[in-house]
Amino acid sequence: MNKRITFLDASGWTIQSDFDGTISLLDVTDTLLTRFGQPGWQELEDAWERGEIGSRECMRGQVALLDMSEAELQAHLDGIAIDPGFAGFVHLAQEHGVQVQVVSDGLDYCIRHVLRRHGLGHLPVVANRLARTGERSWRLDFPWASPRCERASGNCKCERLAEAQGQTGRVLYVGDSTSDFCVSGRADYVLAKYKLIAHCEQHGITHAPFTDFAQATDLLEGVLLGLESLA
Repeated sequence: MNKRITFLDASGWTIQSDFDGTISLLDVTDTLLTRFGQPGWQELEDAWERGEIGSRECMRGQVALLDMSEAELQAHLDGIAIDPGFAGFVHLAQEHGVQVQVVSDGLDYCIRHVLRRHGLGHLPVVANRLARTGERSWRLDFPWASPRCERASGNCKCERLAEAQGQTGRVLYVGDSTSDFCVSGRADYVLAKYKLIAHCEQHGITHAPFTDFAQATDLLEGVLLGLESLA
């Protein structure tokens, strides 16, 4: 078992974490499309995977194909699980005075609902805005989009990272997959899982691999405080 040592100062860091597949165990948008999506959403997904469209165009079209009431949406979200170690990760960061932000190219309504259910509704969330347009119809807005975004994302994570670096100096980024590739190369340190591990290895990005937030919590003090070992 690792021996935890208490240190006093981890100032100068912000933590930004992806949500879908990183904090949540499944991609929430994918679960909604599988359950409530009308035909055509998979074709949009395939076009995005091939690089033919950006995530903004893809998600705008997919959300327009969702056929669900708000009650059905909330009931579905009540069944979404998050990594059981995430709350402990947040607690340790806050003990060191480090803010944890959720920065996602997903759906703000869904993220906030899931976090509230798990006692984490206080976390700031920066994501695309889901708006209801009828009893069973929805629209996705992009208040965090940027014309300079290389990936044409709904939420330009690189700009969000630069803003945080301007405020506190350094950003520890936590992510798992394709939407985290671009921003990972600009972060000061990366905790990576799933596809993001191979991307960081391939591009020489300073990172530590993790499988769950219990492991990420064990890594956290070493990253924030520049320790070589927590043993």
